[in-house]
Amino acid sequence: MKTSHPDYKLNIKRALLGKKIAPDYLDFYLALGRNYDLSNVKDSARYYYNYVIDQNPKYQEAFIYLINLNIVEKKYDEGVTVANKAIELYPDEKVYRLKRIEFYSLQNDTENEAKYLKSIKAKFPNDPEIQQLLYELYSQINMDRAGLYYNYTTIDRDGVGPWHLVSADYTRQRSWGSLIGRVSYAKRLSANSVMSSGLQFEAESYLFAKKNNYSYIDLAYSQDNAFPKLRLGYSYFHNFDKGWEADLGFRYILMEDKTDVKTLNLGLGKYFGSYWVNLRSYIQDEGPSFTLTSRYYYKTKFDYVTLIAGYGTSPDDRTRSADYENRIALSSYRLSAGFFKLINRHYIAGFMITDNEQEYTRGKFQTELDFAFLLQYKF
Repeated sequence: MKTSHPDYKLNIKRALLGKKIAPDYLDFYLALGRNYDLSNVKDSARYYYNYVIDQNPKYQEAFIYLINLNIVEKKYDEGVTVANKAIELYPDEKVYRLKRIEFYSLQNDTENEAKYLKSIKAKFPNDPEIQQLLYELYSQINMDRAGLYYNYTTIDRDGVGPWHLVSADYTRQRSWGSLIGRVSYAKRLSANSVMSSGLQFEAESYLFAKKNNYSYIDLAYSQDNAFPKLRLGYSYFHNFDKGWEADLGFRYILMEDKTDVKTLNLGLGKYFGSYWVNLRSYIQDEGPSFTLTSRYYYKTKFDYVTLIAGYGTSPDDRTRSADYENRIALSSYRLSAGFFKLINRHYIAGFMITDNEQEYTRGKFQTELDFAFLLQYKF
């Protein structure tokens, strides 16, 4: 089974012979279940997994294989039953509690999802890996989301602003990762006249490669002066033990006047129970930018409060992306606070306010206030 091209039929033949010779040796039955599973003979796989568990529940692998089989076949109620049995036998094993939450999440059963999320945090209060594992779990559950986003920016300098940014997006999330399509429209006013406006088309993706690793890819294009002409982004993430995460990537922005800006980004994050803290730096020729993000998850992945502090202009700031080249050599200090909530299993609502103290010429600052609203529907 560990070869590059395993022969499942031959493995099954050998295992059948093995259990005939030694009918009480359960490893042969487990091998049969696994090989039938990998060759898509699911009924036989289920029979042998259940047989092993009934004969000797100390075979923890059989529980995991059977639980994963129920996920694949969407037999969620049966999966919850198996997970509960495994939890009763092995109360200190995190994986079975996480799988139970996964079954409820797949059914959009937010009530039980929140209940057992609270339970697992109570069981492992000082385990920073729990929140990290939960986030990974939610990120790989099959779901789609459609959403709207609106950001209104006021500026305290006479004759400047307000700015409007509206986005519509669709997210398709699967076990391999997610794909996001987004269309944005921006309109910026100055002295009651439209200074710039236009559309931007964008595609984002999170791709899971191996355990503990995933990648982020972003591509955005616009022909209008309200956005950069082209924006490319890539980051590679690695999850370490004890809730640590690090990322390394780059951003490339091609402005409307054909000039470009290249940025190297470095990030380090850590889970502290229900809290997540991340520091990301953007290294560029004109000067660095830093963003410190903190979140407190009070229920599911979609229920959290956030506080963000930053210095300098970030290439990931879509609100100010059209001015990115002009701002990176100037100072700015920003503070954001937000609240996000899952409502009635399907609706995700959020609000964020940002105060950005922006230097617009050497030694002179303007106050930019962002009021952002988000609404998504989760399928």
